[in-house]
Amino acid sequence: QVQLVESGGGLVQPGGSLRLSCAASGVTFSSYDLAWFRQAPGKEREFVVFIIRGGYSTRYADSVKGRFTISRDNAKKTVYLQMNSLKPEDTAVYYCAAGTDMRTTYYYTNSWNYWGQGTQVTVSS
Repeated sequence: QVQLVESGGGLVQPGGSLRLSCAASGVTFSSYDLAWFRQAPGKEREFVVFIIRGGYSTRYADSVKGRFTISRDNAKKTVYLQMNSLKPEDTAVYYCAAGTDMRTTYYYTNSWNYWGQGTQVTVSS
């Protein structure tokens, strides 16, 4: 059974940083493409960032480009999201997702096979 478990969320002031982690089990982690999505209250879940299974290609939403960085450690079966220069509009529940062959469909929520339960990020003074 595939499980994705996010951690690292919390309350941070504008301009601050957080690092989210997503640990996987029940999958051959290195075979999966990974992504982070987020969902703010009253809004649809939206794409944040994608990393291909080999880690050599990434895609970022324009809203986070230059501030967020995705990385993965296949030995630890974990994907990370380093978030810097956080803004109030980054406030959301952040979800990691796993899937196969996602290079052309990574942007779409319903393309992904597996989801974590989410971790809350609140950016506020």
